[in-house]
Order: sequence, then structure tokens, then C-alpha cells
Amino acid sequence: MNRAAPHIPVSTVDQRLETERLVLRRPDARDWPAARAFFMSERSAPIGGPSDEGRAWRILAAEIGHWDMRGYGMWIVTRRGAEQTALGLIGPWFPADWPETEIGWMIWDDSVEGTGIATEAARAAINHAWDVLGWQTIVSYVAPDNTRSIRLAEKLGAVLDPEAPQPKPDQPCLVYRHPAPQGAGA
Repeated sequence: MNRAAPHIPVSTVDQRLETERLVLRRPDARDWPAARAFFMSERSAPIGGPSDEGRAWRILAAEIGHWDMRGYGMWIVTRRGAEQTALGLIGPWFPADWPETEIGWMIWDDSVEGTGIATEAARAAINHAWDVLGWQTIVSYVAPDNTRSIRLAEKLGAVLDPEAPQPKPDQPCLVYRHPAPQGAGA
């Protein structure tokens, strides 16, 4: 368990990652229209939605604030050359009451389903957590009926860990543990 994940000065952490097809950037106010549409839609049901406008705003504000409080956070996923168009959020997430460090994902735009974008972004985020943040463990918390997220976790090599602590014990979820690369934590 990594309860003491430190605050990392933002200036020392990449606020932007790039992959072959994607740019992952720190979220900001320009992402509100896409976030609002997602969090107020049925598509957000696996993460407790749909939300009203106020709760949707607070969720995005928490994502933005996580960067200031932890020095890292989830990135907005965009296609290269289209950085204004937010497709979702993927990356490190570790609120104060989480039992372990998580790589989370939310794909907002259903038009990218089946394109490998979530896999590509999540792999970049996982590698960043091991290599830059120095995490010793990575899990992903998945709603039991979220078959797309279960498939993604398994595609990324994560294994169900039924003994892992729950982030919200009153709302049990599946905990997928990501394998550490060789030499990690040494």
C-alpha cells in the first residue's frame, strides 16, 4: 500500500504526455463543456452518474485541484492536432481517502470505443506512474458491471485482486492490480 504518496512539485512532473496518436494534457477550464456533457449523461453511470450540473462541475474541479494538491493527476486525452477536443480523462488518481494509488480512466466520447485510444493512453499513464512518479503499486478500481473497463484492465495485463482494500467499502468494486515492470521498486 502506498498511503504516503508524496506531493510532487508540478514543475518536476510532465503535465503533458504524447503517444503516437495522442496528447495527454493537464485538465483546465476549456474541458468543461465535454466534462459537463459526459458527467450529466448515462455514459457516466459506471462512475456514479449521471450527475446534475453542479456535481459535474465539482468533479472536474476536483480533477483540476488534484494536480495542485498532489502535483500530478489525470490527463485529458486528445488526438494529436486536436488538443481542444477532450475525449476523456486517464491517469494517476490518489485522493486522500484512497487506499492505493490508482490509474483511472473515463472515456467521454463514445465514438472512440474500439479504437485503442484508451489502451494507448492508459499504457502511457501506467508507464509514467512507474517511471516518473515512482509508484510501488498501481490498481484500477472498476464497477462490477463495467465490462468495457474490465476488458481494458485485463488488456493492460492487470489481474483481479479480491483481497485488495476497497476505496469505498460501502460500494464494493473490482480491484485490478497492474504488474510492476522488471526492476520497479528496487
